[in-house]
Amino acid sequence: MLATSPPARMPAVKPLIVGIGGTPREQSSSELALRQACEAIADEAEIRIFAGRDLLLPLYQPGIARQDAGAAALVSALMHCDGLIIASPAYHGTISGLIKNALDYAEELSGEPRPYLDGIPIGLIACAAGWQAAGQTLATLRTIAHALRGWPTPYGATIRTAPGLFAGGICSDPAVAADLRRVGEQVLAFAHSQGSALVGLASVQPAAAFTSTGTAP
Repeated sequence: MLATSPPARMPAVKPLIVGIGGTPREQSSSELALRQACEAIADEAEIRIFAGRDLLLPLYQPGIARQDAGAAALVSALMHCDGLIIASPAYHGTISGLIKNALDYAEELSGEPRPYLDGIPIGLIACAAGWQAAGQTLATLRTIAHALRGWPTPYGATIRTAPGLFAGGICSDPAVAADLRRVGEQVLAFAHSQGSALVGLASVQPAAAFTSTGTAP
């Protein structure tokens, strides 16, 4: 199926790359990995990150994004993005419920001119205490990216977390840092190759179609 074009947008210099990742704990390994991948391309892209407490959203159900400002902002960012980077911890061999719930909000885009994440490059990062769980989690992320009609980048980063790996918020392992940079660069390169001269907004607010009407109960 051919990728459809997103709604017409104002010309801009930089593509909008959205990052989703982390845990409710601030400065988790997966959040820091996500931020490092995004920072690697920050000079050439507009970055919008949803991490930590940004992801404490209501359990997804159709229409709920209209009732919660945080959910509306996430849906709007996904609607306008030119690329996406996802970083998930490995919980019992798969992605966390927090990350899955955030991605479930893409269902709100099913009826848009560009449905779901159709044709969008998606960079993937899996963080785990062991390699087996990291590999399984990365495979799950790729399956989800395909289901959302996105293009998983050829390179996906699997990170075996260890104390001090992100000391001071900076990756201390040059090989891991290179992996994260590669993920970001592949997303950016694909976004450019798709001809994304018309790109998303640098500072995303809930779009008119997803203006929240209050806090979900």
